Formats: sequence, C-alpha cells, structure tokens
Amino acid sequence: MPRLMTPLTALAAAALALSACTTTNDLADVPEPLGRFLLGHAVTVVEEPEIGPFSREATDEAWEEAINFAMNERFGRYDGDKYFHIATKVDGYALAMVGIPLVFTPKSVLVASVTVWDDEKGTKINEEPEIFSVSEELSVEALIGTGLTKTADEQMLSLSRTLAKNVHGWMLENPDWFGDASLMDPETTSPGKPAETAGIIPPQFARVEKGENGAELVGGEEVGGTSTGVKSEVEGAGSTMTTDGETTTESSS
Repeated sequence: MPRLMTPLTALAAAALALSACTTTNDLADVPEPLGRFLLGHAVTVVEEPEIGPFSREATDEAWEEAINFAMNERFGRYDGDKYFHIATKVDGYALAMVGIPLVFTPKSVLVASVTVWDDEKGTKINEEPEIFSVSEELSVEALIGTGLTKTADEQMLSLSRTLAKNVHGWMLENPDWFGDASLMDPETTSPGKPAETAGIIPPQFARVEKGENGAELVGGEEVGGTSTGVKSEVEGAGSTMTTDGETTTESSS
C-alpha cells in the first residue's frame, strides 16, 4: 500500500489542529434532536487507503469493525421513524507507532469520506461525499503518544468514535435532511437513549480481559504492540503475526 506524503497525508496531519479538543463523553446522554432519524445501516468500505508515515498497518476488516461499531454506537441512540444509512470510505490513516516521549511522538489520524442515504427515497442526501479528517479523542495519552499506551485496536476505536462525532455534528447542521419530528407517533418513537457502551472500551477492542488466571492480555503481545487488527512481520525472525493473533513460523531459505 502507498506510503507517500501526498496532499491526503498532509490533510490528515492537519487534523491534529482541527480536532485536538474532541471528546465523546456525550455518548452517555440522550442525543440531540435530529428530525425523524432512525439508523438503518452503517457501512464502511476500505480499499487501498493511503497510509501515513510512521504508522502501523491495519487490516481492512479491523477498520470496518471499528467504524461500523462507532457509527452504530452513536447513531443507534436515535429512535425516529425514518431510516437513513451512513456509508463511510476510509481514504487514509496513520496509527501512531512507539516514539520518544516529548521528543518524537507520532500521532494517529484518520481521513474518511461519508455519504448519507435516505432509505425511503433510495437516494444520496449529499451528492458529493463529505470528507472528514480527525485525530484521537482528547486525553493525556494522546499528548504523549498513544503508540506507547494503546494497541492499534484501541487507536482505531478512538479514531472511529471521533469520526462518528464529527459526522454527527455535520448532520446536526443540516436538520432539514431528516424531516419534521413533530410528525412522529409518540407511541412508537422516543427522543432516544444513551449509548450502553459510553465511556468504556468494549471487549472486542480491549487490551485485557478476565480469565481463569486473572487478567489476560488480548489483542496484542504488549502495550503499544501488535493487535488483532494489525498486519506485522518481525524482520529477521522468520515469524509473522497474523490477524487472528496467532504466530506462524516460516523457515528461511
């Protein structure tokens, strides 16, 4: 996959300034009104995205899982009566690798194009995809570099949640897209509900889980190391970390 410093990569780098203050703690609240919105499908496409410099390389499937989760987590809070679909295409990303605190701290960024579809009409609401450039959620870890403190799965979840919040903000700026809420039947709809996963890292993205022998590491060999969604080869060791977390050994020729 390409790793050149193109305008797309430069745009991703600019995301650090644009979204440095983003938090997603609003997931614990009832969502802001959005007409008659009810989430139909969240679909993510990943086709040869550009990968920024100093980045871990993630699988397409890992990105699809993280973004679809974040979109369902945020927009699944709505309980309207008209279905809308959210389609996302990953254009580029950088997942921070381990750096040197206060000296060289690579940042994680994501660039994605988003289109909203009206299910009833079967048409796109925005003809041209809206492009979003985001960095990870605001935290102390993000300031020192999450390559030291998070697995790639956790970085992708954070980026995906930030992306979903930015998409949400854009949609809230265009309320006319989603109809008049006063037309909804109060017997079958509601203002919505908080996300059940607000403020936590779900098991599929977590670094550790409780096992028979206490806390066990999952999704990576070490903090800041590889994880289930990362393609990684250990040079000179003849071993490859596969996407299911197992290590296979190949004989050198």
